[in-house]
Amino acid sequence: MALKISHNVWWRKAYQAAGFRKGYNFPLFIIFAGSMLGFSLARISYLNIGGNASSSYKKGAAPGEWYWYREGLARVGISIHLGCIIPAGVLMVWQFVPVIRHKFILLHRINGYIVIVLVMISNTGAFLIIRRSFGGTLPTQAAMGLLIILSTISIAMAYYNIKRLQIEQHRAWMLRAMFYLGVIITTRIIMVIAAQVSTAVGKYYVPMICDEIVFVQDSLTQNNTMYPQCSIANMSVDGMIAVAANFGSDRKEQLQASLELNFGMAAWLSIFLHTIGVEIYLNLTPAEGERLRRVSYAKQLEAGMRNPGSAGLTVDRWGDADEWIVPAEDT
Repeated sequence: MALKISHNVWWRKAYQAAGFRKGYNFPLFIIFAGSMLGFSLARISYLNIGGNASSSYKKGAAPGEWYWYREGLARVGISIHLGCIIPAGVLMVWQFVPVIRHKFILLHRINGYIVIVLVMISNTGAFLIIRRSFGGTLPTQAAMGLLIILSTISIAMAYYNIKRLQIEQHRAWMLRAMFYLGVIITTRIIMVIAAQVSTAVGKYYVPMICDEIVFVQDSLTQNNTMYPQCSIANMSVDGMIAVAANFGSDRKEQLQASLELNFGMAAWLSIFLHTIGVEIYLNLTPAEGERLRRVSYAKQLEAGMRNPGSAGLTVDRWGDADEWIVPAEDT
């Protein structure tokens, strides 16, 4: 009994030290913010985009990606995207630490502006590379395009609401933005699992151009031996041939094919999971939303805004909902 009490006291001290009011928020923060921070830190070496170090993006990216990104507009796009989104991933998690928001308000604001700018610029870079990202299939392009739209709108909504001192809406939209940006982490997990499953099932093929296969293998002789169609005139379709999707193969183009085959599906499934997940969380924490709305009311009233409590983008002003009533103790 004493051990249980001691454990509860330790746990309460731990999450309260970080500024969390509820015990359930702390493990959720560790899981989701920790994943974002860990993933971003693990990708810092990718800021060395075209270097020959083993940790650079050129060497560490999925096979075939560098073929498309090594020059031209795609090179500009990947440089912009990685150069902005990796630092943004490291910085954004600190926006959700309550003790920073409460005791270091200026730091919270400055960091928030930096994150917003970095994400917006990174989305521009992402737009430039989606045509070639993991094969650039239409499902992949649509999924990546949707992510750009979702994250951009969420951050814009969060920014507008905080400028209107609508804090509970700012919280909701920033949470959505972070969950949307975290889709890429879940996508990679699902993609690897699905690649192994599709390899076990077998008989999956992906169209790939001969020049890309030669680039990946770095051997014209091996390519002509494995894919003689590439060396014989009129034996390929627009220079493309079918490559077996095999995640366990020692041939890089087959590994690449298995990733390209599953990336689009993994991205759509991840978008679904993250979208549903964040909305479930927001709907399960109405008390926190109501508490912050009271704070919004007080700040908006002090600032002399019209419709205090609903000066931002709230559902009672812009949707079909009952008008928000100021609690008696706040009047």
